[in-house]
Amino acid sequence: MPEGDTIYRTAAALRMALVGRPISCFDAARLTGPKPGIGRVIERVDSHGKHLVIHFDDGIILHTHMKMTGSWHLYRHGERWRKNAHQARVIIETDVWVAVCFNAPIVETYHQLDRHRHPGMGKLGPDLCDENADLPTAIRLLAAYEPSTTPLAEVLLDQRIACGVGNVYKSEVLFVCGLNPFTPVGILPPSERVNIIEACARLLRANLHNPERITVSDVPGGLAVYGRVGKPCFRCGTTIVAKRHGEHNRTSYWCPTCQSRGAPESHEAEEHDRDWSSVAREEGAADPHPAAVRYMRDAAKARAATPSGGLRRNRLQVLEEELEPPPADLGDPLLGHVDFFSDGDDGGEDGEDDEDGEDDEDDDPRADY
Repeated sequence: MPEGDTIYRTAAALRMALVGRPISCFDAARLTGPKPGIGRVIERVDSHGKHLVIHFDDGIILHTHMKMTGSWHLYRHGERWRKNAHQARVIIETDVWVAVCFNAPIVETYHQLDRHRHPGMGKLGPDLCDENADLPTAIRLLAAYEPSTTPLAEVLLDQRIACGVGNVYKSEVLFVCGLNPFTPVGILPPSERVNIIEACARLLRANLHNPERITVSDVPGGLAVYGRVGKPCFRCGTTIVAKRHGEHNRTSYWCPTCQSRGAPESHEAEEHDRDWSSVAREEGAADPHPAAVRYMRDAAKARAATPSGGLRRNRLQVLEEELEPPPADLGDPLLGHVDFFSDGDDGGEDGEDDEDGEDDEDDDPRADY
């Protein structure tokens, strides 16, 4: 799913290619709203969180939202498209470029859109990708969130609080803050709310202008917990765990040791008995052999039973260290230099769909935004 930093880069690329140029073609077969006339000039391309807006000089505004499946591509005339034409929701042509929006669930146009009156965009919180974002407002909205028992991992995905955070940044920010994903939002003290919003803004902005998304330096893949279920935490060596939850059944990733703060007692008890093999199979990140699954389950139970105040060295932990020793002392790269990147696919041959329905575009940085 594209997050705020991805949409920011998308808008920047479209802005460079399209702004100031008259359009020679505008095609959107299932468009809701009026179409801009041929010859109209594109005046602006803006992003707000996960929303992308294109302004034409005849007062028409095109609004797109990528949700889980959408993406914008840029092509030269005559270039072969990397997705099938029937997936195109919008086609905008100028004398040099062809911009195509594929598979976006929301494509609509308005006359002189006032974002604050829009039924969806008008309720959005501050855009954390914007250097001038109103962070105090986001902090205030977080403090007033109802119901107060909602898990923090679900609140961070609510764009009415702040725009730009998606599933990746949700998990990474909670690791930075040392908070369990199931922490009830209502128990957060004021200082913690400030830390959370500032961490969201810091990580999003750090990745705005880079080809890869990295929240932790010196860690393979650049992410502390997201997508790393079954692997050791880079800080403490504890096995990263994951769980699907919430209205949209999104997966949260966390380290049970580094993120023990805020976990409800009922959730801690659940972790004792949880069969991690189901998550391992879903995520494809752990050894599916029954012995490995049993070992991971026993390791999680042993950690959960360890009294707070220090990890107990036992035979299981010694075995873990022998099998996969934790890395040498890395300091705390989260507080130091961060190298950053944009969305990239996990692999797959050209023209084949990955699990999220997106084609692999890694070999053409211009093609998929």
